[in-house]
Amino acid sequence: MSRLTHLDAQGAARMVDVSDKDATEREATAEAIVALSAEAYAAVREGNAPKGDVLAAARIAGIMAAKKTSELIPLCHPLALSKADVDFEWLDERCGLRITAVAKTRGPTGVEMEALAAATVAALTVYDMVKALDKATTIESVRLLAKSGGKSGSYRAPNPKTQIAATDATNSKTKIAATRAKATPPRPKTLMGEASAARAPVDPNAEREAFRAFMTSRRLRATEWAKQAGVPAAQIYAYLTGRSRSLGGETAERLARAARVRVEDLFK
Repeated sequence: MSRLTHLDAQGAARMVDVSDKDATEREATAEAIVALSAEAYAAVREGNAPKGDVLAAARIAGIMAAKKTSELIPLCHPLALSKADVDFEWLDERCGLRITAVAKTRGPTGVEMEALAAATVAALTVYDMVKALDKATTIESVRLLAKSGGKSGSYRAPNPKTQIAATDATNSKTKIAATRAKATPPRPKTLMGEASAARAPVDPNAEREAFRAFMTSRRLRATEWAKQAGVPAAQIYAYLTGRSRSLGGETAERLARAARVRVEDLFK
């Protein structure tokens, strides 16, 4: 393992001397994932958050953080950024927000910390903007997605979209199988003339996971699906996050018609 360049021969922290390094084009991209409640997610998406436009505030905060990274991280070099940008992606299936930050410069040192600082502060700003609705909002992860330039060359993390989709699909299938196996005991045999055994009650958690799996398999986005069905998207989010025990008969029928399936197909 190479020696940490931020430590001198005596083990004391120092700012790395980059005066002899070549100035090259440097770029880095980082992401942060924010998980919200159904209510907070709907408010952010519809622009009804208590403090106003969440994404606009988070974008400006992220860009400012990238420009001031050397003031936040003690041993970072002050850099003249040629680009700092923050973008957002809705994650309907999980009531989440994916924040992507990009930083770029031409110089002797990289911009990974600038990109990471932008993504982190943007995520913190989202929390600040929605905490009145949901103090349980969680910043699930912050990580470097890619970097280029410099002596160490390029780096690229695994595809985040593929990883998220695969994880969600696997978790949904595993939970459905485990819940159904636990909730549905073997049906007892009946003799002629005997009454059939009572049917086991339906587990609402199993139905919810089946509904989530149905959405994933059909690539349905809650907001678009709700709009097609003529129902509030918040009802779907509340059901997916467990805040609502059921969708309701009329809502389920409308969603089924919009997806061109039977109601029972939503939950199996």
